[in-house]
Amino acid sequence: MVIHTFAAIYIGSYEVSIKIFEISGKKKIRDIDYIRSRIELGRDAYSKGSIGYELVEALCDTLAEYKKIMDGYRVDSYEAYAAAALRNAENELFILDQIRIRTGLIVKVLSNSEHRFISYKSVAMREDFERMIQKGAAVVDAGGGGMQITVFSKGKVVTTQHLALGTMRMREQLARKSNNLAQYELQVEELVDKELEVFKAMYLQETKIKYLIIIGDYISEISRKVEKNKEDNTIEAAKFLKYIRKLDEKTLEEISEELNLSNESDALVIPYMMIFKCMAESIGAESLWAPGTNVSDGIAFHYAQKNNMIRVEHDFEADVLSAARNLSERYMSYTPHIDALTQMATLIFDTMKKVHGLGRRERLLLQVAAILHDCGKYISFANGPSCSYDIIMASEIIGLTHKEREIIANTVLYNTWPLPAYEDLADKLDHDSYLTVAKLSAILRVSNAMDRSHKQKFKNVKAAVKGRELVITIETMDDIALEKALFDAKTSYFENVFSIKPVIKEKRVYG
Repeated sequence: MVIHTFAAIYIGSYEVSIKIFEISGKKKIRDIDYIRSRIELGRDAYSKGSIGYELVEALCDTLAEYKKIMDGYRVDSYEAYAAAALRNAENELFILDQIRIRTGLIVKVLSNSEHRFISYKSVAMREDFERMIQKGAAVVDAGGGGMQITVFSKGKVVTTQHLALGTMRMREQLARKSNNLAQYELQVEELVDKELEVFKAMYLQETKIKYLIIIGDYISEISRKVEKNKEDNTIEAAKFLKYIRKLDEKTLEEISEELNLSNESDALVIPYMMIFKCMAESIGAESLWAPGTNVSDGIAFHYAQKNNMIRVEHDFEADVLSAARNLSERYMSYTPHIDALTQMATLIFDTMKKVHGLGRRERLLLQVAAILHDCGKYISFANGPSCSYDIIMASEIIGLTHKEREIIANTVLYNTWPLPAYEDLADKLDHDSYLTVAKLSAILRVSNAMDRSHKQKFKNVKAAVKGRELVITIETMDDIALEKALFDAKTSYFENVFSIKPVIKEKRVYG
């Protein structure tokens, strides 16, 4: 049996960690060592805007030690990721360069979307997850730089939202302005409650949450102190709240002793407790589940998945499409047109596989672009394309990277507007992304023209590439003069991109 040894290095807001895993031929991932070092990069990043020399020294020294640990375990491969603290630092590039020179490690700085998706994967790989999201669940990923809430109903994603309620951020903002612990706790609680009230009003009016799934430090220590349901390893929300309120009456040192924390003066435990308490009170879930996973587990799962080392049960693409559809409905897009356009665009994409050279991932991006192409009309009919672009770029869609959102947003924008030369978009899109936008927007333009009246006049649509033509055969009982005229107007751009001319072959149906 082949065993692949993998190291996940994570540079967070207040600690740096390395977790060693064994990925086996049985499609299993097993952690064998976990080392954490307290380095509060967020202390400088969130208060000063850049990370000071002393912290950079400590970071490089720690990573050099981690490199030795990797050598000791004879690690086959590694991935090193950094999150919000480094992303927000003005001297980010200099720090990454120092790490590379002094340790040889290549660190990738994650966007918020990438970070939260990797954390989410650490939970989605657990057996209980599918059952819980079918009954309604909210996954809360609490970290030093922010908090992500992803809501599921009947197994599908309703929304995912980022709240700037990171424990490290709140500590830096509030702790020094508070006269005592009680005042500090009250300020944190008020801050969290205010954000959650808005979140509830916008996203939980019609969604019942049964399970609150929490990813974050200290939650495992707290959950171990509360009696669990033996059937599903969950905690009754009422029992959890009762215990949190009991901790609320203790001093920081007493809380640390109660939870057996190694650092008895760890002030970060307070904002974490307040977040857990406010979430349990506000969401109204029956049960709470602390899977005990963290971003390092997600890094290992992500690596194993993309290298086909494990079999993945959860459909992450379905999450993306579900989130996109919910966003489309929020902005009152016309569902029959969206469905017809998505079906048509996907048909053309699949028919032209050998022509466009794109893969499964780009197919998903095209489907999301089709679903969201009209969302901007909710704000402005006259400026619909640019409003759609802004909505897509401002919206978190779980499972998509920032770069992929940029591709989708530009595909939607240039579905209507002329596509500028590459030089004019080089600040937003690299060469490959520009070509992807050109190809996807060309397909979307032609597909959109075929349902311009939003009346779905075509039935039994088929497509085939014949020579230098894309022949789209349709059956219809209706007058399609409008669609034909608009279709002909869109073909020149399609021809420029693919060197293939799309044509409609009409079959009249009477009856």
